[in-house]
Amino acid sequence: MEVCEIKPVNDNEVTHLKPLMCELNILSRSDGSAILTQGQTAVMVSIYGPVEVKMQNLHIHKASVEVHYIPKSGFSGIADRLKEKIIQTTIETAIMSTLYPRSAVVINVLEMQDCGGLLSCAINATCLALLNSGIQMKFLVASVFCIINDNDEIIIDPDKKQISNNYKASFMFVFDSKDKKLITSSTTGTFSEMQYLQCTQQCRDVSLSIFKYYRDIVKKTALTL
Repeated sequence: MEVCEIKPVNDNEVTHLKPLMCELNILSRSDGSAILTQGQTAVMVSIYGPVEVKMQNLHIHKASVEVHYIPKSGFSGIADRLKEKIIQTTIETAIMSTLYPRSAVVINVLEMQDCGGLLSCAINATCLALLNSGIQMKFLVASVFCIINDNDEIIIDPDKKQISNNYKASFMFVFDSKDKKLITSSTTGTFSEMQYLQCTQQCRDVSLSIFKYYRDIVKKTALTL
């Protein structure tokens, strides 16, 4: 398994990405699957599709994307529904859904461990599982999570301890592999426009290492076939 890390560029900003480890095709009955860990945060994703779509979700000219988020324990709540919606809209943007009309792409996201950056890890794991499934995509996606702490420092991919301390704002960004454009964002807290732009640019820079990791994983998998 490949490990990808970026060293901090100065003492005032923590800009490293926690180590990434991934395994593809771990579930034999799915069309694609992946388990991804970012640091100690871990998510497993399975893809089924194109499959028969439920009538209420039918689209004549494109595939329907269905996301089911399964928390580590307990029942799904409002926060889990929000995760599903964010993942769904992100993947709808990325896949070539018009190639699969009147069908569905079903994505099951299983939370295994949350030690910070869970939603970003889930989106990245979903992208890897889609790659494994062979579903055609317009571009890949990479998600990066960051916070601004009480000292106005930007911390990229914070761990659970850093998140448990007081912080002013949090940001989850998703970028495309083609033009590195921002396609999805989710924020909490208070921040200035300048801080938002700084966080966006730093997370965009870090996303390059995730795209490189995708390429390395695909090459490694191809060599083992």
